[in-house]
Amino acid sequence: MSKSKASRVVTLIIVLLILALAGLIVYSLVVKPSSRPQAAGGAQGGPPGGGAGAAAGSGRPQGSGGGAPRNVTAVRVSPVALGTIENSVVINGDVLARTQVAIYPTVAGKLTSLRFRPGDTVRQGDTVGMVDPSRPGEVYSQSPVVSTIGGTVLSAPVSPGDTVSASTPVITVGDLSSLVLETNVPERFVNAARLGLAAQVSLEALPGETFSAVVNEVSPVLDPASRTLRIRLRFTRQDERIRAGMFAMITLVTSSRRNVPVIPRAAVINTYGDWVVFTVDEKNTAHRKEITLGMESETLLEVTGGLELGEKVVIAGQNFLSDNDTVRLTE
Repeated sequence: MSKSKASRVVTLIIVLLILALAGLIVYSLVVKPSSRPQAAGGAQGGPPGGGAGAAAGSGRPQGSGGGAPRNVTAVRVSPVALGTIENSVVINGDVLARTQVAIYPTVAGKLTSLRFRPGDTVRQGDTVGMVDPSRPGEVYSQSPVVSTIGGTVLSAPVSPGDTVSASTPVITVGDLSSLVLETNVPERFVNAARLGLAAQVSLEALPGETFSAVVNEVSPVLDPASRTLRIRLRFTRQDERIRAGMFAMITLVTSSRRNVPVIPRAAVINTYGDWVVFTVDEKNTAHRKEITLGMESETLLEVTGGLELGEKVVIAGQNFLSDNDTVRLTE
């Protein structure tokens, strides 16, 4: 068989295959649908466009009660309501005696006695120890170490027999009747640290409890080494269970807004830089809305535009929604 004849045979086969495929397509699109049985209304000559005949003519599958229902998404909602929103920073701190004073000897020498131990109570003017300033070949009278304040002995870093100087603290006395908190605020929050600023305090020694405090002392300068600002806070109510030396977690409320529209953070979706929520109307239809936000906290967001008070926003299930979807509310 010549090459030209073989080429014509191949071309003919390809043409036949194309024609057969085209016939199958026409049959599936035209002939086969027309052969489907009509609903009862259509078979009896019912009016087109109405009743059962209209439903059958639409080509959509019908159940005994009409068209097949669309899938409904289950969602949880929360209303837009007025509330208080706060910004805060959490930092570590220590519980200290309000007043702590180190007691020093007036002369250098050997500490011959120490009359008080940590936990003891001293009064202003009490002699807490004696120092012998004598040197080899010279004998001097012993010099008393006198407490300059009254309070509780917090520490005694030296012992009888130790050599001390005029710059060696013999004991430290503190006033435990009024405890304070001391902490260091990071540089980026120093502008928020001000007198009267409210704080919430939790203590590892008292888990599950929160204590209120306010800032009552702010250092005028930052520590150049740590770039932090030292502040002190006082408890609004003294509790005898709180002791000096306890470790504290301090939550400083840096800013606050009251009676503003707020919604849960979980309601908001960020879409290409836009903040979006879904609301649900009285017909259980979801609507996509773009909103503007103000202050935010760990759990709440302030709404400054796009929503009205009382509107129900979806807080669970919104990732599966589109505009105008029908939803089912759950608890």
